[in-house]
Amino acid sequence: MKSIGMVSTGIYLPEKRMSSNELALAAGLPLHVVEEKMGIKEKTLPDEKDHTALMGIHAAKKAIDKAGIDPKEIDLVIYIGEEHKEYPLWTAGIKLQYEIGAENSWAFDTALRCGTTIMALKLAKDMMTADDEINTVLLAGGYRNVDFINYQNPKTRFMFNLGAGGGAIILQKGYGQNQLLGTHLMTDGSFSEDVVIPTGGTKSPITKDTLAAGLYQLDVIDPQGMKQRLEEKSMRNFIICIEKALAKSGYSKKDIDYVALLHMKRSAHHYVLDQLGVAHDKSIYLEDYGHIGQIDQILSLELAEQQGKLQDGAIVVLVSAGIGYAWGANVIRWGKNKEAM
Repeated sequence: MKSIGMVSTGIYLPEKRMSSNELALAAGLPLHVVEEKMGIKEKTLPDEKDHTALMGIHAAKKAIDKAGIDPKEIDLVIYIGEEHKEYPLWTAGIKLQYEIGAENSWAFDTALRCGTTIMALKLAKDMMTADDEINTVLLAGGYRNVDFINYQNPKTRFMFNLGAGGGAIILQKGYGQNQLLGTHLMTDGSFSEDVVIPTGGTKSPITKDTLAAGLYQLDVIDPQGMKQRLEEKSMRNFIICIEKALAKSGYSKKDIDYVALLHMKRSAHHYVLDQLGVAHDKSIYLEDYGHIGQIDQILSLELAEQQGKLQDGAIVVLVSAGIGYAWGANVIRWGKNKEAM
């Protein structure tokens, strides 16, 4: 069986930013709470031109240029961005395929909220392994769920870090570097209706009254109950996913060289690293970007490359969690891969 390697990544970040001062004023919070507890010094915001799928297209073009491949070589395009995009009921992957010139591929959209990239890497690897006709896969998409944040709603404070951006990954069968190894995912449907946008679905269609009431924004139905249940499960599930993904890859926690972790409050970020026994400098805290959903892992990888944190043979763990609730981890053996065929 040929190995699956990560050929390149691409990131698109909007120029617009919200500073910690601006967020503190908008939310009525002390500056030190925003910067130290929530871990936000600055975050990305979408401008008028920064549409969701379009940001993914920008990132995909960067990944293609970096890889030095002809888009016609791509066999499959998987859209990993958000459902909040240019149009409702719209398959963004097909638009993405067209705009990058991947005319010999086919495309579809997939979603697991902020866990989408982790899930899509497993999905792509499994499809490439099972299908001889799929040799090169592009994963790309954008994120701007910050559009649904009401800074006056304290129930959604843990989502005040949401930002905007696009990301892309190119995978190739038999590529001799950056081998994608094991993945482990967990989901828990007991959280499935804790965080919702109350209006806009079939249960509560959009009306003039629901718009006026602000029900088109993210809300938490039972904040205390959700917090209690998450405290019992979430951090534990992070560690379980990481340990099991490592075990599937033939490694353990002591082998970790870098952790590409989604943005979360500062204490939670440190807790995960401490539980793994990983030094804090083996991860990058995304306090200058905020939480760009499922793009966080791609951004963290690019920053780690730029900062020289990824050496040949490094064991890299990508870690995510998504509303719903979902947890996941992938393992990559970075650099040249002796086992590649």
